[in-house]
Amino acid sequence: MKITDMQAACGLAQLDRVDDFVAARRKNFDLLTQRLKGMEEIFILPEATPNSDPSWFGFPLMLREGVDAKRVDLTRFLDQNKIGTRLVFAGNLTRQPYFQHVEHRVVGELTNTDRVMNDSFWVGVCPAIDEARIDYIGEKLEEFFGMNF
Repeated sequence: MKITDMQAACGLAQLDRVDDFVAARRKNFDLLTQRLKGMEEIFILPEATPNSDPSWFGFPLMLREGVDAKRVDLTRFLDQNKIGTRLVFAGNLTRQPYFQHVEHRVVGELTNTDRVMNDSFWVGVCPAIDEARIDYIGEKLEEFFGMNF
């Protein structure tokens, strides 16, 4: 892909702020991790891999097996409460319509891939999100699951 001169100029101007953006994303990720610690029986919370220090794009959440909730109902509830969510990209690519007529090979049942596709989503940790909004995300998740902390 080739960007326009205007897009390149905007990108260069943003480079002066990249350290602040990265710090804010890491801070928001840490705040959300702490806020959702009490919900570990419901969600598998994300963790950085050893010896890494990521600038998080988002905060992925996966419903634990046995949780009596559907991701679609939860994300609809969050959307109705002005909390944006996204799916974890394409999920199980072999389930995409494109693959119906393409010869491909699958090894195993792809159980975990299906779980990611069906039970996972993420919320943002962009620099514009502040501590009050992080707390609001936590409150709404607790409300959905009928929790009172």
